[in-house]
Amino acid sequence: MARIDLDLAHAYRPNPTQDSDYALLPLKMSFRDGGAYALLGPSGCGKTTMLNIISGLLVPSQGTVTFDGRDMTRATPQERNIAQVFQFPVIYDTMTVAENLAFPLRNRKVPADQIKKRVGEIAEMLDMSGQLNQRAAGLAADAKQKISLGRGLVRSDVSAVLFDEPLTVIDPHLKWQLRRKLKQIHRELKLTLIYVTHDQVEALTFAEEVVVMTRGKAVQVGSADALFERPAHTFVGHFIGSPGMNFLSAQSANGTIEVAGTPLVPTRELPQGPLKIGIRPEYLRLSNAGAAGAVPAVVKQVQDVGTHVMLSVEAGGSLLKVRLHSDDRSPAVGDTVWVRVLDTHTCYYKDEELVA
Repeated sequence: MARIDLDLAHAYRPNPTQDSDYALLPLKMSFRDGGAYALLGPSGCGKTTMLNIISGLLVPSQGTVTFDGRDMTRATPQERNIAQVFQFPVIYDTMTVAENLAFPLRNRKVPADQIKKRVGEIAEMLDMSGQLNQRAAGLAADAKQKISLGRGLVRSDVSAVLFDEPLTVIDPHLKWQLRRKLKQIHRELKLTLIYVTHDQVEALTFAEEVVVMTRGKAVQVGSADALFERPAHTFVGHFIGSPGMNFLSAQSANGTIEVAGTPLVPTRELPQGPLKIGIRPEYLRLSNAGAAGAVPAVVKQVQDVGTHVMLSVEAGGSLLKVRLHSDDRSPAVGDTVWVRVLDTHTCYYKDEELVA
């Protein structure tokens, strides 16, 4: 296992001159030895490009990749000692499950008794002990992907194990089981794991730290709690959560902030000028008319989703989602309500970046 440090940028076209020319904008990032990370973002944001640079399948157009302080920028995947699991299963159909799991170890001349022991451990972790003698060709897609995961995990000497959306072909119920298995394996084996996904549930339930990416830029690195409570960028607020964070335009001046045409007293000192305020649907509360930190809004939709009621309300031309609490009265469509938008959970943004 290794500490991996990136100080680089990458463009697929020669002589990049503007941000849009880059697949990865200039970044500095570290992955600590034994950590579990997820690269999270929409398609085309640069996460697979970063993974391929870490693995050695791609050489960055500028900058360096170091493993434990050694420059590995132009080293091959073999020289980096990387294991990689891809989106679709990469296995040998003519081999048994045991032979597939043992293959990476046999290639490295590991003694047979050690191979048998290690294959047994990984098969047990993946709940495949009863299938070791079955040929891979007759297995379902999810079982084949479990073999692929096992082949990536079977070596204990790797610098890191990289996963490129490995659960795409897996049934939704089995996805939950495999995510739980991966967390268990990480705890037991202490491997450095880097996991690429566009699914926030996968990222937030698997990783200790999540790298949120958009348009070739890593906009925040943090725990699930930090990403939810204090998004460093409005994109993170939009992307994390279901539904995402609400945003309202605001104007700050002389100790007050005007939101949806209503002057309010902020809970902290703010920079002057145009801002955005962000608050999660879970933290918006219905208030009395004229209450501190509240603005008037018109109810546009009421949705009972079983576990709670979700309101869609319009305030100052912006549509907000409000998750009602058990002690809230459920209003009707067309009603005017007062929504408290300023409290300890409110985040303030200038030029899309969180005001520290």
